[in-house]
Amino acid sequence: MIIKNVIKTIDEVAITNANAIAYDELTRTHTYTQLKSHSDNLAAYIEKLEIEAITPIMIYGGQQYEMIASFLGSVKSGHAYIPVDVNSADERLTDIIEIGQPGLVIAVDELPISITQVPVINQEKLEEIFNQDVHFDLTNPVKDDENFYIIFTSGTTGKPKGVQISHNNLISFSEWMLSDDFNWENGSNVLSQPPYSFDLSVMDWVPTLLSQGTLKALPKNVADDFKSLFKTLPEMDLNKWVSTPSFADVALLDPEFNQETHPGLNAFLFCGEVLTTTTAQKLLERFPKAKIFNTYGPTEATVAVTGIQITQDVIDQNDKMPIGYVKSDTEIIIQDPDGMALTDGEAGEIVIAGPSVSKGYLNNPEKTAAAFITVNGLQAYKTGDLASRDANGLLHYKGRSDFQIKLHGFRIELEEVAQQLQQSQWVEQAVAVPRYDADGKVKQLLAIIVAKENNFEKPILLTNAIKQDLENIMMPYMMPSRFIYRDSMPLTPNGKINLKGLIAEVNGNA
Repeated sequence: MIIKNVIKTIDEVAITNANAIAYDELTRTHTYTQLKSHSDNLAAYIEKLEIEAITPIMIYGGQQYEMIASFLGSVKSGHAYIPVDVNSADERLTDIIEIGQPGLVIAVDELPISITQVPVINQEKLEEIFNQDVHFDLTNPVKDDENFYIIFTSGTTGKPKGVQISHNNLISFSEWMLSDDFNWENGSNVLSQPPYSFDLSVMDWVPTLLSQGTLKALPKNVADDFKSLFKTLPEMDLNKWVSTPSFADVALLDPEFNQETHPGLNAFLFCGEVLTTTTAQKLLERFPKAKIFNTYGPTEATVAVTGIQITQDVIDQNDKMPIGYVKSDTEIIIQDPDGMALTDGEAGEIVIAGPSVSKGYLNNPEKTAAAFITVNGLQAYKTGDLASRDANGLLHYKGRSDFQIKLHGFRIELEEVAQQLQQSQWVEQAVAVPRYDADGKVKQLLAIIVAKENNFEKPILLTNAIKQDLENIMMPYMMPSRFIYRDSMPLTPNGKINLKGLIAEVNGNA
């Protein structure tokens, strides 16, 4: 699918397919006509406010129709939007306002802090604006290299960084998602579960609306309650599933999560964290009619830049799930710490160059200069992720450079330890976390495990059984010295396992 303009393409669906449902929030539905009308009315209102050109608009809320309508209203009026999730800490909101300098705040949900420095449109006012009868001409929408959205990353240290994604960046990503690589059919019902402040959500809402589909929103309160989740999912009539692998793991806890209860589900699209062999195998067995796609990409390169369909052959031929082949308009360089390109089979840092790479961090020239470079005349981003490429051009993820530790002189990759632990028949989920001494040196490697159902009378017997399973798989120096068992893993608001939180917890910083 060739897309010249994201906004106009979505508007055209409203003209050609007026009564099609654009957004379904557990049976609270809105059509494409309503989406066009409401976003037009909001754009007309914003234009009258005469906010300074290209100043972004902060939009605060959860998994609601009003969020998407506000995103479109914002870009139609020529302003990028900054999505901020309702579950964000107050400090994060303050940081985003300070760094992002929005010219307007739209509060779909009630704000937890007082904002006085810029105009605020609350829910009541937004409803009033949506329902006005005004004429709007699309004369100055976001276009070309102008920012379409700005997503603030969590920021491992210090303040969050605002990743600028342009209209051109988004077109590069959207055309790939709607290409033959993913068999994305027009009119699909697509799960919309990741919060809109997490760029994985762009993988669900943008391709869906560009292809006359219906976004099937799953509010966080339902997603977080297993009983409600298991009851709700089969009622959603899904065709496409977009989430982190961790959220699929939650759904898989229900034995009824299978093709029989989801007859129309034909594709799973994963991004945001490692897809394990265990999860992929389970999905293949439970959903024989569905295709499973593993993708990879940082926020800074517009959601994802590599992809592969995971088949039984792929599982049989690889210890870990590969992250795929790079999309056709993009180049990936694997380089050593000195910036020298490495040959096939050698592991190094992933550098992404191409039209979906961000221009940099909003109002942060120092961090932009450190992470973004030019390669062969193309904008490029140094990811900090490690990978190798095989002779067929397939990329194999080797973890984060900042999740590497040194223990007893050995360099250990935490994600690799976790993946090997999960090869035990007794392990459902696993993470490896370091414990540091007072000098900040790693003194111990711990395994945190969600175990499969078992009859072991004591944890030590379970630990011995896991170690026995892994005797010929894991190098002795990589074996954790202590095993901790939990009923479930803590997740971040974005649905990823909260590894940093667990590291803080075992080191007494939680």
